[in-house]
Amino acid sequence: MSSDKKTVASSTDSVHAGVPKGRPHHALALSIEATATFTFANTAELERYMRGEDPDPSREEYGRYGNPTVCELERRVADLETAEAGVAFSSGMAAIATAVLSLVKAGEHVVLFRDGYRRTRQLVTQTLARFGVEHSIVASGDLNALSAALKDNTRLVIAESPTNPYLYCLDLRGLSALVKARGRIRTLVDATFATPINCRPLELGVDLVVHSATKYLSGHNDVLGGVVVGPQHLISLLRDARGVFGSVLDPHAAFLIARGIKTLGVRVRRQNETALALARMLEGAPEIERVFYPMLESHPSHAIARAQMLGGGGVVSFIVRGGRAAASRLVDAVKIPKIAASLGGVETLIEQPAIMSYSELSEEQLSAIGIDPALVRLAVGIEETADLLADFEQALKLSGRPRA
Repeated sequence: MSSDKKTVASSTDSVHAGVPKGRPHHALALSIEATATFTFANTAELERYMRGEDPDPSREEYGRYGNPTVCELERRVADLETAEAGVAFSSGMAAIATAVLSLVKAGEHVVLFRDGYRRTRQLVTQTLARFGVEHSIVASGDLNALSAALKDNTRLVIAESPTNPYLYCLDLRGLSALVKARGRIRTLVDATFATPINCRPLELGVDLVVHSATKYLSGHNDVLGGVVVGPQHLISLLRDARGVFGSVLDPHAAFLIARGIKTLGVRVRRQNETALALARMLEGAPEIERVFYPMLESHPSHAIARAQMLGGGGVVSFIVRGGRAAASRLVDAVKIPKIAASLGGVETLIEQPAIMSYSELSEEQLSAIGIDPALVRLAVGIEETADLLADFEQALKLSGRPRA
């Protein structure tokens, strides 16, 4: 595991990275180009565009292929991740699905880690399987198991860091070195939980990074979007595929995400601090069986997290003693967090994955994928740390009392 100095994005980067020096009409803020199509002054201008000779790199002919507002968002996220290019999509899943479908075909093989987003797993194990793409699933963070799973026809390794919901941090430099030694295999890392404020996987050798921009990048729980960044030649493949699939990001959504990025550094650093404080408090509470947060010494990937991340992010997962009912009592007893899906926004959200994310699964099926019925996922917002700590202290006392 490398101990190289962590290089991550700053609040200054959040505000200025990828922003042009000048805008039309001397405007400071990004404008929303609400148009589905674009005009050309004459046939010669159109022909220059079709030959790729237009001097305006953001110029498009039709809204499904791009938009100036969306293009600026793509540049900004790419700059935050120190990538050559980026491409935006209508959701995080659209981003992941398009990336995967652009990189593998029938007869090839994909590897992913067990502790990951369930929809990504479904994409690989169900949708891709229908089209003749093989897959292997390996234990979270186990690079030896990954090495054993690689085949001659392996073309893609999909990972998250930190993972959802147990916050396992993968040795990204080790992953990259292992995969590159085999050749012809790409790495795709979902860094939604990390954000470029806490970790930049491309600088550790990863090929492509994906973000659900719905989460931390936008930061306000009011818009859907996804972005993939990486080298130009791979992003061009994804951009062409987006034109076929039609999963383009709406310019209004791009504006909201770009505006949210301005405060990304401030928000994430606050969420890092509050999440760590809550994780430590919960770890010492007798009502809690186990806490999962990468900056806790008790977390199995703590050393990796300390080596490659600035902070642990805003998600804390924990198992409540007493099973599902006890976990529900705690969730119902807190006053500040809202019961809701998603994460990364200014409001603190809380949920029980067994009830919300995996409600269709039986106890046996939950056990098979490693989801404890008493697991709670807490997505920390930007409320005062002291207020959240006090709220959980009172909730822990109440949650020990069975419902009447």
